[in-house]
Amino acid sequence: MTEITMPKLGESVTEGTIENWLVKVGDTVNEYDPLCEVNTAKVTAEVPSVYDGVITEILVEEGDTVDVGVPICKIEVAGEETPPDDQPDQKAETAAAETDETQTEKTEKPAAAKQDGRRLSPVVMRLIGEHQIDINNLTGTGFNGRITKKDVEKYLENGPVKETAAAVKSAGKPAEEVQAKKAPAVQSGESIKVTGVRKEIAKRMVQSKTEIPHAWLMMEVDATNLVNLRNKHKVKFKEQEGYNLTFFSFFVKAVSEVLKDYPILNSSWDGDTITVHDDINLSIAVANEDKLFVPVIKNADERSLTGIAKSISTLADKARSNKLTGDDMSGGTFTVNNTGAFGSIQSMGIINQPQVAILQVESIVKKPVFIGDMLAARHMVNLCLSIDHRVLDGLAAGQFLQAVKDKIENLDPDADSVY
Repeated sequence: MTEITMPKLGESVTEGTIENWLVKVGDTVNEYDPLCEVNTAKVTAEVPSVYDGVITEILVEEGDTVDVGVPICKIEVAGEETPPDDQPDQKAETAAAETDETQTEKTEKPAAAKQDGRRLSPVVMRLIGEHQIDINNLTGTGFNGRITKKDVEKYLENGPVKETAAAVKSAGKPAEEVQAKKAPAVQSGESIKVTGVRKEIAKRMVQSKTEIPHAWLMMEVDATNLVNLRNKHKVKFKEQEGYNLTFFSFFVKAVSEVLKDYPILNSSWDGDTITVHDDINLSIAVANEDKLFVPVIKNADERSLTGIAKSISTLADKARSNKLTGDDMSGGTFTVNNTGAFGSIQSMGIINQPQVAILQVESIVKKPVFIGDMLAARHMVNLCLSIDHRVLDGLAAGQFLQAVKDKIENLDPDADSVY
């Protein structure tokens, strides 16, 4: 028997959690067929078979976390003699050493393409042919949206899934609106096994709160100019660009510019060393049912408002369709979280270590505000900043927040363009 090991799904990834097995003992698989879904701190991806053969043993249970290179299953390779136990199989070792980009390339390379360009494994192609299924009726849930054997079996069992009214209603809405959909329903008294992404989130949050001395401050910002400017251009922007000009885009843009003047907030803690980063790579939190992903806008300070809006839209769509790659999730230096999408007006974020700060952008609320001695209706928003007190103190954090506040409040509501 030949062992298939946990592959390396990213440059700094050292372990992975088996979230879902897509095969069982006795199944016949072809090379590149997906065997299981694996979650790491960076990405959820499928692990493909590197052989044609029959699965003889599952070595790792769903929910278990194992190191890269550890055997996860055994396969009887078609047409080959079983290698002795004391002679590691070279092909399996090679697969374990691949990066996530190489793994993706191998997964897609051999599959045949149908009319709409989607790539399919031989097993999926065979099932589609046997049951005469229209590929346009299939929704891919695999890595990069690939159609898996499980997707076809689900279709055969349930038929095509119709778009719900909620899904139709959410189409074309700003990322912050779609992101705020209901969490998965649970039953009273239900016991839920913690696995996959939720288990990884739990581990990282405990580590962050245990190791980092969090401090927190909040600043109220008058976003009236921002609201008027965005409302003036949002329709034309959507028509020209094909995606939404969101409020969140303006905050991300402001943060990317202010971090250049306050680089200590764009740093990371590593033992007795503080590393101040040259690149400004902004992590943005995106919720998808019971999962939370933090993809990264690389070199955000070099992007226009249009580029940032496009990046937010693209990354949010990829997160909701499970298409994020290891590269999408790596390299973040500061996190901006759109908590206002859920109606929150005040919150305290947990720092995404080894970063040293996270900014929560809350809901924009219209309320009466004194301007001088006059009472006026203004659009107000709270910006809530959590900092690592080992690196930052109140002075630096306060100056940073004040600079972001000034950027937002001094936007020109009558500007002819947002480009």
